Amino acid sequence: MTRVLVVDDDLTVRDVVRRYLERGGHEVALAGNGEDALRWIAEHDPDLVVLDLMLPGIDGLEVCRRLRERSTVPVIMLTALGEEENRIAGLELGADDYVTKPFSPRELALRVSSVLRRARAAPPRSEPHELVDGDLTLDLAAHKAIRRGLPLALTTREFDLLVFLMSHPGEAFNREQLLERVWGWDFGDQSTVTVHVRRLREKIENTPAKPVRIVTVWGVGYRYDQTG
Repeated sequence: MTRVLVVDDDLTVRDVVRRYLERGGHEVALAGNGEDALRWIAEHDPDLVVLDLMLPGIDGLEVCRRLRERSTVPVIMLTALGEEENRIAGLELGADDYVTKPFSPRELALRVSSVLRRARAAPPRSEPHELVDGDLTLDLAAHKAIRRGLPLALTTREFDLLVFLMSHPGEAFNREQLLERVWGWDFGDQSTVTVHVRRLREKIENTPAKPVRIVTVWGVGYRYDQTG
């Protein structure tokens, strides 16, 4: 059974989300503020965190930042509809996904299942279990990325995006295509892709401002060029 921590200062939201997730077979823990959330995470090992950004005391952005300092556990943000700046900031800090308030509890439950499924999925037998490009290696079965012999701290979405791009070297994809193929979204904020590409470049490029692996194809989107 997967363990999900739901962090929201609204008791009604916590209760509704808990019931929907428990129906989906998840074990659910609850926290009403950032301090309690960080304390609980330090003592337990959640499989996923649902995190509201507007929290009393330590806000959700700070919780996400501190969490990313020590863990790659998937994080789904809850943001108000008009909080695009905070949403982008959360993605910059390493959140994997987001749902805007007001939201459908069923949609959130589906997002949770989707992120967990991607985080735990093993590659099909017909696909390679390893992708290699020079000093960069992706172990698909173990869901690990290694560069220059050292592990890379990639979130679930970052890993998924890198796997997809490395699996299609030389092919250009626009943001809409990447949202559909990697996130499984038919629609959504395309800045999500931009933020994840920027974070990946910071981790796999020698000079992120002048990328040679994930390159921009002007007027189209992005392309992965092999270096090794």
